[in-house]
Amino acid sequence: VPGVPMLSPAVRRYSRLRRWNTLFVCGTDEYGTATETRALQEGLSPRELCDRYHALHADIYTWFRISFDHFGRTTTPQQTRIAQDIFQRLLARGFLLQDTLEQLRCESCGRYLADRFVEGTCPFCAYAEARGDQCDRCGKLINAVELQNPQCKLCRGTPVVTPTQHLFLDLPKLEGQLEAWLERTWAAGEWTANARHITRTWLRDGLKPRCITRDLTWGTPVPLDGFRDKV
Repeated sequence: VPGVPMLSPAVRRYSRLRRWNTLFVCGTDEYGTATETRALQEGLSPRELCDRYHALHADIYTWFRISFDHFGRTTTPQQTRIAQDIFQRLLARGFLLQDTLEQLRCESCGRYLADRFVEGTCPFCAYAEARGDQCDRCGKLINAVELQNPQCKLCRGTPVVTPTQHLFLDLPKLEGQLEAWLERTWAAGEWTANARHITRTWLRDGLKPRCITRDLTWGTPVPLDGFRDKV
């Protein structure tokens, strides 16, 4: 369901008491497969589901007397402009690449199964409830087609592997710069042990291009010909 990532309200209160120039911005993160999945389960459209939870979150924070300078949501025209501007700048600087992705498709549901619409057994640690993007037990990133015994989360049918075109963030192009930056920030001691472990695992295995498009209808439209049916 739509969630709200945020810093502690105590940090905001302390900053204002110190008379620091403080801007406390928050909002509901509404796009993605988790929202589509929950909306289907509840018999609602994704927009109806998000409207409900946005209002619920806002009421809870008001009850706790947590005040934001701006409490927004990802499903606004302004957010779309920001996300598409980031996309266009990445594209212009050569950090996006196009490739064919083997993806699971559920013929019963008539749709491609993006990350959380599919689950199965992790090919690395044999965890039986791994998602189509990552295993919550071993932390490894997964392509959905790598899952063993995959199942569609909507109808519990067995999906089939089908090729489809997608756009990828070219992470290997940034690997050298990232490693140097991480060494500097790790030395400052501001990372949690868990964050260090996960990041070291990614670097140890080598960064891979990361797919940033989805065969969904609920998300920020891709502003590029040939991909306008994706988000």
